[in-house]
Amino acid sequence: MGSGSLDAIQPIRLRRPTEIKPLNATVHQEQRPACAHAADQSARAEEALAHAEALCRDRGVRLTPMRREVLTVLYGSHQPLGAYDIADRLAGEGHRRLAPITIYRALEFLIAEGLAHRLASRNAFIACPHQHAPQDLVAFLICERCGGVDELSSGPVVDALSGLLRKEKFEPHLQVLEISGHCAHCREPAPLGHP
Repeated sequence: MGSGSLDAIQPIRLRRPTEIKPLNATVHQEQRPACAHAADQSARAEEALAHAEALCRDRGVRLTPMRREVLTVLYGSHQPLGAYDIADRLAGEGHRRLAPITIYRALEFLIAEGLAHRLASRNAFIACPHQHAPQDLVAFLICERCGGVDELSSGPVVDALSGLLRKEKFEPHLQVLEISGHCAHCREPAPLGHP
């Protein structure tokens, strides 16, 4: 194998994060308080990470330090992140710059276990704190202003789509609906005294 083979990759020592750093406490250009997406993501991060660890233990799979670090970075942002963004944030936390393939392998595992999602329209990833099966229909509401993403699942929408799929005798392997627009927070008028 050439010098770029996987055998040449040196092991990486990762530190276990003690807390989720709120990288997502961004302020809108209008100087309004931090986006609601950021507050929601930060509020559920610790519980979601503990749930992810328990879920992996129960399934007999390993949430390795690298996988946990990647998931922690995803919880540190209310916006979807690409592999290079994740690598940059990990490097900013004191790690050496990781190869994107290392990040993609961790993301592949997280997606397979239902702990993260890939947004095809953005070629980026978000953490998934919800407890649904990886193949369940999920709708993502993507704000074009703040970049925040809300994840929704609706019984009536699932039923309607399932009926259409049965009628067409189509068997989906992935059911994702991405809807772009403006979130409620960004649509609210700025408080008095702010531009």
